[in-house]
Amino acid sequence: MGSTYDYVIVGAGSAGAVVAARLTEDPDVRVCLLEAGGPPPPAELMPAAVASLQNDPSTDWMFTGDAGGVGKGLVGGRMMVPRGKMLGGSSGINYMAYVRGHPGDFDAWAEGGAEGWSYAEVLPYFLKAEGFVHSTELHPDLEAHADDGPVGVSVREPILPASTQFVDAAGATGMKQGDYNGADRREASGVASLFQTTTKDGKRSSTFHAYLEPVMDRENLTVVTGALVERIVLEGAGGDVRATGVAYRTDDGGHAEVSAGTEVVLCAGAIGSPHVLLLSGVGARDELAAAGVECVVDLPDVGRHLKDHLHTPLMFAADGIGETMTEVAMSLGPDALRAPAGPLPADPADDVDLPEPLAAAKAEAERRLGEWFTTGKGLASSSLYDAVAFFSTGLGDAHTHDAQIGFLACGYTPGIWEAVFRIPPTAFFEDPDAFLDPTKAQVVILPNPVQPHSEGTVTLASADAAVPPRIDLNYFDDPHDVRVMVAVMRKALEIAAAWPGGGLGDPVVPPHLAQAHGWEPGTEPSDALLEDMARHYALTVYHETSTCRIGDVVDPQLRVRGIDRLRVADASVMPNVVSGNTNAATIMIGEKAAEMIASEHGVRLHRIVG
Repeated sequence: MGSTYDYVIVGAGSAGAVVAARLTEDPDVRVCLLEAGGPPPPAELMPAAVASLQNDPSTDWMFTGDAGGVGKGLVGGRMMVPRGKMLGGSSGINYMAYVRGHPGDFDAWAEGGAEGWSYAEVLPYFLKAEGFVHSTELHPDLEAHADDGPVGVSVREPILPASTQFVDAAGATGMKQGDYNGADRREASGVASLFQTTTKDGKRSSTFHAYLEPVMDRENLTVVTGALVERIVLEGAGGDVRATGVAYRTDDGGHAEVSAGTEVVLCAGAIGSPHVLLLSGVGARDELAAAGVECVVDLPDVGRHLKDHLHTPLMFAADGIGETMTEVAMSLGPDALRAPAGPLPADPADDVDLPEPLAAAKAEAERRLGEWFTTGKGLASSSLYDAVAFFSTGLGDAHTHDAQIGFLACGYTPGIWEAVFRIPPTAFFEDPDAFLDPTKAQVVILPNPVQPHSEGTVTLASADAAVPPRIDLNYFDDPHDVRVMVAVMRKALEIAAAWPGGGLGDPVVPPHLAQAHGWEPGTEPSDALLEDMARHYALTVYHETSTCRIGDVVDPQLRVRGIDRLRVADASVMPNVVSGNTNAATIMIGEKAAEMIASEHGVRLHRIVG
């Protein structure tokens, strides 16, 4: 291509799409946005189809990582590390939970040296992004929400009874029912609620749909898909290094380069951004040399301090409470009912002479799909990750809530457990086909410590950009995280016992662990059993952060230390992971970064809130 732009942005994900859309509000500013993936597929728009987007090389980088102190029961002992590979990035494959974090998270950032990142200073950017849709099912703190931003934020319709039962059960354990994105997040006793989700009219509101899609025809915005970034082009040496462009590999294996007259903005995420910096010669000198990369700037913290959240699935039989997979599949439309997994023929052309029961099932699936598409209502309108509770265990991190418990209103299929979650059903369930019978209902409660003390790393496995980086997640390296996990699992069991109607009964305990610990149904699991369940079957919550964190790799203005004209803006810059799902905070970072850039270089944005 060889063109010159004012700004070259690497990554069209949760932050990069925001930066590109905001900077091109000024018609005199030329932006090139590079993305390794392509446009999102139709399934991306349907919240309930979320699991289908993982393990698909067209939408997911399909990374895996060394799980450290967990993963003993996972396929190959490796943890999945899904990252979005399309316009919209991980906002297109996530479970759409809209959670800002605890106000104390951001105040701790500022107190630790991230000047300008306190809660009062970041709140305007959350509000700038938010298009909140009011619902009688929520108790919103109206001063903490805005309804005119591009990102849809709403609750599903209709509300699932199981989700309100989870909130009621959490309330029975002493938590307030309220707005976890408002003042109620400061409640010492915790807060429970239906999830606010990044959806609008029952459709996913990724940063592609919210920011990019409406502006794709701007003459000053060039979006290049299928662009695998190989390195940031750096010029100079010593104390005078500057970024001048980006070199990338095209879909057909060719090589291209674009120049940046003002800045390169790296928005490739907590895995991708350190990987690109390392490939560019920015990182620890000895590690770069070991991978055959010449060190341009010795910045040892690149790829360090990786934080992520873990939850341990506690699954319960829940007929009459949860949603069956038969009902979920029916709501996804006829294609979800096709062979080999479903009763309809694999080829729609073979539907001509369907028996009456199958013809009726197809007609009902078509009706539900049409209802969702036209009204945004129905089971398809949510990922079924539907409700949440936040609280403090009392074990530390007093500035915030250190615990989150999510609720999944369905149980999924054996295939999803193995292929997506990497948990072998034959090890986790005594009889997976019987327990996960698609006509039976289950629910999953997901205890999740949200202030992990353990830190992992992202390092180079090769100097070739096409080779994934080495991801060492290092879960449970700090014994504190084990204690908190067990405490949060105990609280999850307390919520299950407080379930309206007499409790949910026993959770699924994998047979081999039940035998090892002498556990019998109807008895209290020991701390040792709960820890062993976590060490075998805890799963990432897909919240990698902090690998280019403010203070070590970038300054509070997000400028890379030691390099002029290079900035990072994504989850990697978080000084510490927020106490909750990370996508909302990443979008906020994109909004704040765009204003920082605009202020420094005289870019005219439609609205300034900082």
